[in-house]
Amino acid sequence: MIRCILIDDEPLALEVLEHFISRTPQLELVAKCGNALDAFKVLHDQEVDLMFLDIKMPGISGLDFVSSLKTPPAVIFTTAFAEHAVKGFELEAIDYLLKPITFERFEKSIRKLLKMRPSELTDAKDYTYFKVSGRLIKLFHGDLLYAQSVKDYILICTRSGNHLTHMTMKYLAELLPSPAFLRVHRSYLVNRAAISQADKNNVYVGNEIIPVGENYRSNLEKIM
Repeated sequence: MIRCILIDDEPLALEVLEHFISRTPQLELVAKCGNALDAFKVLHDQEVDLMFLDIKMPGISGLDFVSSLKTPPAVIFTTAFAEHAVKGFELEAIDYLLKPITFERFEKSIRKLLKMRPSELTDAKDYTYFKVSGRLIKLFHGDLLYAQSVKDYILICTRSGNHLTHMTMKYLAELLPSPAFLRVHRSYLVNRAAISQADKNNVYVGNEIIPVGENYRSNLEKIM
């Protein structure tokens, strides 16, 4: 779990990012801060892996705040001003998000973070936590059968039951280990070990017949 804090003097910006974090199973919100001084106290008292940090704030700016820290956590800058991007990346920021921030752009930053620092922030485990109805549930990869995209949600079907979580299929595909989990359709991802049969148009997982999309057919044939 990646422990993160939000630092922004705009309440609405904090609210938006808090909602995005609640939809992202790898993230745990430790604190929300309206200025750098409050954030410094949090960093002193708690373990923090990631900061979502505004640049223009009263008192100490986000750029100066990062520069003042001897060993800062990973940083994703959030700001309405594009002209600070170069300075932000000079401070080795993971990403630079321009407001208003969309969830798709937020997800892209988290994927980038996981690729850049996988050994620091993630462990090779046989399970993944998902946020379902406001709480985290632990699902072992071997129990997952397939996942189906349902509008803005993902229906995760397991051997013991189904769970609905708020995320995109693209994000789920990068979250679960490959090639153990295969994208066979724009709306379906399946556990390779759970496939009992496969043909040109469908894969069979238990009693479920899952369609194979044309764009995914050649990759499925290579792997299977």
